[in-house]
Amino acid sequence: MTPTMQDVAERAGVSAKTVSNVINGYPFIREETRLRVEEALRELNYKMNVSARNLRRGATGVIGLALPELSLPYFAELADAIMDAGHASGLTVVIERTRGDRDGELDALRGPRRHTTDGLLYSPLALGPEDEHLLPGEAPLVLLGERIFSPRFDHVTMQNVEAARAATTYLLSLGRTRIAAIGVHPEEKVGSAALRLEGYRQALSAAGVPDDPALYGEAQLWHRSTGAQAMAAVLDRGIRPDAIFAFNDTLGLGAMHELQVRGFDIPRDMLVIGFDDVEETRYSAPTMTSVNPGREFIAQTAVRLLLDRIGRQSEERSPELIKAPFRIVERVSTAVS
Repeated sequence: MTPTMQDVAERAGVSAKTVSNVINGYPFIREETRLRVEEALRELNYKMNVSARNLRRGATGVIGLALPELSLPYFAELADAIMDAGHASGLTVVIERTRGDRDGELDALRGPRRHTTDGLLYSPLALGPEDEHLLPGEAPLVLLGERIFSPRFDHVTMQNVEAARAATTYLLSLGRTRIAAIGVHPEEKVGSAALRLEGYRQALSAAGVPDDPALYGEAQLWHRSTGAQAMAAVLDRGIRPDAIFAFNDTLGLGAMHELQVRGFDIPRDMLVIGFDDVEETRYSAPTMTSVNPGREFIAQTAVRLLLDRIGRQSEERSPELIKAPFRIVERVSTAVS
């Protein structure tokens, strides 16, 4: 019969939680207790024994990357950049697709794969600020994205508000004042949609342009199809924007498709700017202007911070919140003659 963690706990005279802490390399355990648990692991030939020792010593050379989905170009390109950064540091990166739902994200935190990796780069979508206490404190973890901010962990993210404000200001500088916002989540308080809408509103306010909710295109999922649907919803209200700010590039590509199907010329009739600067924007027709949010910087910085925690080189260092630099990459979709 395969021994369980509870069997190990009973043999060592400790709780199952203490066994878990030893396996996961939790540093604040009495050495006597740690040795007793390790002896029980060996005696029972517990199947995670080798992985646990490697994890504690940071010797597996494997890190995890938990992302909502890989069908979105941004996440696929981020994963590629993280794999490159990991390879440069001698690491193997294991990717986990959480599907952006709560169960998948919790499994990425607690599942068996955590016992075979040295640390985790974690980008939640379903979990929110109220779930911060669910993040494990016993293993190296670096947060990505905008859903959970925690003083306990390093966090690498984008300048969402600032970049969205810059994108909207850029369209305003080209003389456009009826700017549709595609990708709005009306009820969202935290996350990319809320932050990018805030940046959009700040730019309008600074320019003295009214914020008109009739120009909001709602899209809960940020795909091409929902971008087209959101664009159609704005136009079907009888609204005629003169520019589009899409909250990500796939929304922008879908919005451009809908505009072209309806006979609009881009950029003559409508300017379009996206967000993420994914590869496809260089080859769309027309090519699409986009905000480059610093994906390479995010990948390299996140891997560096995780390695630092794995190596315990700076146990006294306070966790850092680092925001990547961004820039606007101009293409044909905003070319004004």
